Amino acid sequence: MAEDAKFEDGDERPLNLGALDGEDLRVLATLTQDAVLPVTEMSFKPRERRFALLLNRFRWEHQTGRGAPERVQSLLVFENVLKVTSQGIDRSDKDMILSLLDIEFDGADDDAGNVTLVLAGDGAIRLEVEALEASLRDVTRPYLAPSKSAPHHNA
Repeated sequence: MAEDAKFEDGDERPLNLGALDGEDLRVLATLTQDAVLPVTEMSFKPRERRFALLLNRFRWEHQTGRGAPERVQSLLVFENVLKVTSQGIDRSDKDMILSLLDIEFDGADDDAGNVTLVLAGDGAIRLEVEALEASLRDVTRPYLAPSKSAPHHNA
């Protein structure tokens, strides 16, 4: 009998996951919740139809009561991007730090639609995609979270 994967299965190996539908994207959204990035670490390549972010991702999969809270740098990449719009982001403020709260997908049956990266402080980035295709890949070794604690939200 096959079992579902658990967070613990990831252990110390870097993540390298893809998403081709809304359900897959929910997994990436969970793993990138509370990621932070400088505004300068976003890139849209219109000719390649690719939007990428270099995140400092909190390792939620590592939070099983064993060890100090960790972060890791990860690339979150969206393919088939036709258009990018944003609100609440001042790209000229090179010191601005963004905090990713959620990733939402509003798409049709053929997976064309809009991906919204929901940011703290009422910011958002909307990607119009021809087809949903995203990937999340850890690119550094984990490091101790500077806050030495897990992010938390007031309800």
